[in-house]
Amino acid sequence: MNPFKIDSPTCISFSGGRTSAYMLWRVLEANDGLPADAVVCFCNTGKEDESTLQFVHDCETHWKVDIHWLEYQSADPKFKRVTFEAASRNGEPFDELTTKRSYLPNPVARFCTSELKVLTIDRYLKSIGIEDFDTMVGIRADEPRRAAKMRSDKLTPLLDGQVYQEDVQSFWRNHAFDLGIRFADGVTALGNCDLCFLKGPKQIMSLIATKPERALWWAQQEEKIGGTFRNDRPSYRQMMNFSNEQANLFDDEETIACFCGD
Repeated sequence: MNPFKIDSPTCISFSGGRTSAYMLWRVLEANDGLPADAVVCFCNTGKEDESTLQFVHDCETHWKVDIHWLEYQSADPKFKRVTFEAASRNGEPFDELTTKRSYLPNPVARFCTSELKVLTIDRYLKSIGIEDFDTMVGIRADEPRRAAKMRSDKLTPLLDGQVYQEDVQSFWRNHAFDLGIRFADGVTALGNCDLCFLKGPKQIMSLIATKPERALWWAQQEEKIGGTFRNDRPSYRQMMNFSNEQANLFDDEETIACFCGD
């Protein structure tokens, strides 16, 4: 059976990365377009790179598919639907969440993922009358550790169909458009939430070195709350002040798997 075929209400969770976009393409291909009972959702935290937003917009315009752009808001109904043009670009949804909670998410309490993405999608779909649905996520066959950490009730067509990173990259090398974000090591994507605290420290330092202003929002969040996103590494302000050479002091810690995905 084709794992990309859809025959029941399904939310296609589009992270804004190459892998989830490729998954969407395969769904469109397998179903001769988007099935009537399928909804494509992209949750914008306000900390995505502009290239990610442009990529999502390119997918919806080039492929002529309706992508539901969603953002968290603290006031009821705790979500809002936006567009490419109106999407937040300065971390507003994320900032609104930390202000409401008065503390920061961390590797143990990842409420940013649950509130900004998972629950935002759930609330939106229920608001349009979709109560029971499957969620399709872009986990590849070369991501077994990430797959193991995902809830077993998710649909994983790329995993089931034995799709690997090279398959995804080969597709985009030959496509009419692509995500304008480079790879740090040929494998690890630098997209989605720009300096997410789940990224490895060497990766974060590399990103700060190439664009120091990336760290400012994260530093301001820590200073606003009076805490840090992680207690096992320097603050974002301290990392901003480190030189490129000092980045080598960090071990090559692996990025932690997250629902946000590629």
